[in-house]
Amino acid sequence: MSQRERDRLQVLHEVEKGQLRQKQAAAQLGLTERWVRKLLGRLRAEGDRGVVHRSRGRPSNRKLPEARRARAVARVQAAYRDFGPTLAAEYLAARDGIRVSKETLRQWLKAAGIWQARPRRVKEVHTWRSRRACRGELVQWDTSEHAWLEGRGQEPYLIIMIDDATNRLAARFVPHDSTEENLRMLQIYLQRWGRPLAFYTDQASLFRVNRPATQDEELAGREPLTQIGRALQELGIEWIPAHSPQAKGRVERCFGTLQDRLVKGLRLAGVCTLAEANAYLEREFLPVWEKRFTVAPANPTDAHRPLGRAHDLAAILSVVEARVVTNDYTLSYQGKIYQIARADLGGGLRGAKVQVEKRLDGAVAVRFRGRYLAVSVCASPPPPQPVRPRVGTPKKASPSHPKSRGWMEGFSLKQTPPLWKILQHEAGKAVPQEVAR
Repeated sequence: MSQRERDRLQVLHEVEKGQLRQKQAAAQLGLTERWVRKLLGRLRAEGDRGVVHRSRGRPSNRKLPEARRARAVARVQAAYRDFGPTLAAEYLAARDGIRVSKETLRQWLKAAGIWQARPRRVKEVHTWRSRRACRGELVQWDTSEHAWLEGRGQEPYLIIMIDDATNRLAARFVPHDSTEENLRMLQIYLQRWGRPLAFYTDQASLFRVNRPATQDEELAGREPLTQIGRALQELGIEWIPAHSPQAKGRVERCFGTLQDRLVKGLRLAGVCTLAEANAYLEREFLPVWEKRFTVAPANPTDAHRPLGRAHDLAAILSVVEARVVTNDYTLSYQGKIYQIARADLGGGLRGAKVQVEKRLDGAVAVRFRGRYLAVSVCASPPPPQPVRPRVGTPKKASPSHPKSRGWMEGFSLKQTPPLWKILQHEAGKAVPQEVAR
């Protein structure tokens, strides 16, 4: 007997003793007077057992067939062993045609001993921040190093950009977490949706310069920027640094979901290479994410700004370094000598600093005072010839040679010979005493 049925039984006993009227009992139990009279009749006929629900111990009319339960449990045990009930229910419906709710599947898996609930951990409480109102107002950007392919190939890195207002996701697998790969990810985002108002990232060396400002930067009054920081400044996008992992909790929770769902999806798809991983990401996973996890923004206005004519992505999204032009109008960059074309020579070029842009496609462009210079790679100079060692025995110095110590007999090592003695040795004959004086 449940606690609810015990409470009913106590009220019904008070009605039987005349301590309570049927109308008052109905109001107290939240039932109709007709149903109270029916319960009183069962109590008189069957005793206290009469208030127990008639369906107690009987199978439900909506119970799923045992054959479906056996198929679902066997399929989970064979293919989705480490899946949670929610994800397993989605894959059973999409790939195997077995439709069952996640809660029903949870109970089946618990009864079969395949899944058990994880103990809840008490986490540190942080101040909750509401979502931004508009799409494109704030985008969180981060990279995750994880066993995405579970040892089936070289493990890639995953760069993601998640919109704070809608959870809309842009992601790409890369071979390594570098400036060039992050600039390529930024290019994909800009070409797809435009320029957001701000990016929210950690304070890694890709985004913040971990050195003091140089003398030129102090004189110019500008803050030292990384390549990504410079690109965001030229695009008019604000960069906001996070001071803790909890501050960018949306992207951290997103990685937790991806490290569960995406890893299992890549496994079932048999993905082993970087190209296959990116193809699966764009073709299968991101469309499902768009339907399953994105939310509607509080404000339907899109805060993204379009790219204008002044935004040359090839130049902005490049690695830019300064080089000095030599007197023969050449410059050195990454072990190569570049010659400036004669048609682009002008005043003030020799000894000046030019900006060398290493584009994402591998091309090199040189810019001076807002205009680009035509350059060509010079032939590398011949390597220096090694110095050959001298063959033969070295000649001994003659006794009269200054390096010979025979003529310095009689003098100590700390005593310098007199000048007339040295002149006499150099002339090869005696020097008169008066000349020596």
